[in-house]
Amino acid sequence: MKIAVFTVGTPDLTVETLPGQLKHYGYNGVEWRVAERPAAAPQPLPDRSQWYWTYNQATLNLAAIEAEAQHAKELCDGVGLEIVCLSTYLTPDKLDEIERVMRAAQAIHCPKMRVMAPGYRGDTSYVQLFDATQRYLADAAALAEKHKIKLILEIHHRNIIPSASAAYRLVSPFPAESVGVIYDPGNMVHEGFEQYRLGVELLGEYLDHVHIKDARPQYSPEQGRWTIEWCSVGDGMVDFPELVRALRSAGYTGWLSIEDFSNERDTAGKLAHNIKYLLELLNA
Repeated sequence: MKIAVFTVGTPDLTVETLPGQLKHYGYNGVEWRVAERPAAAPQPLPDRSQWYWTYNQATLNLAAIEAEAQHAKELCDGVGLEIVCLSTYLTPDKLDEIERVMRAAQAIHCPKMRVMAPGYRGDTSYVQLFDATQRYLADAAALAEKHKIKLILEIHHRNIIPSASAAYRLVSPFPAESVGVIYDPGNMVHEGFEQYRLGVELLGEYLDHVHIKDARPQYSPEQGRWTIEWCSVGDGMVDFPELVRALRSAGYTGWLSIEDFSNERDTAGKLAHNIKYLLELLNA
């Protein structure tokens, strides 16, 4: 297995500075966040714990993705870093934008892009939402086959595929060459936990990418209830040794892409800690 960083977790690095930093710490690849990149700091400036989504400079601008991806490719080639995925927040119905990202990925020899399943808030029937998403995904899968760029969907809390079982049900009608799943045990601390081996065995050939992050329960006196908080990799509920065993049992040799939303360390500290932690696991 190879180790990459998803740039949603490095908001204070820029597109220009990030590749060199990743190479310095020994990473093999990068999963680029693709969204709207803020031109300036938002006012008032949010807490740093929110920068991942509100003030992320390590983002390729979706509106100019063709040029942005080419620029990122040149920077990554300069340090010998592989671009493993262009990760958007597009849902499968956004076909025009999906195709633009696919063309950009094709031009830089990036093999896959992420799309997101829609959120589930209980105001629309789950069955109707699931069926509509699967219909849209059929069209998106046809684009994936056309452009030879794989679409991968992330197991994510508070959307319609919070578990491996739900993700498999969504993608199973489509060829695994065109559509796959991002296995995310950190998200499954929030919702959707299933035994790791059960999940990876069920996903089978649809298992295409793995996100690495950690989370744990915490009692919130302000809310008067238990909540889930992000924490440093290795300090939470994710059983990483068992995860590695499950992945190896399934023959997985792909990317472990770190998506660390914890705030105990700064970005440099997280980059150093996370690769050391994962390499120790993989070499044990």
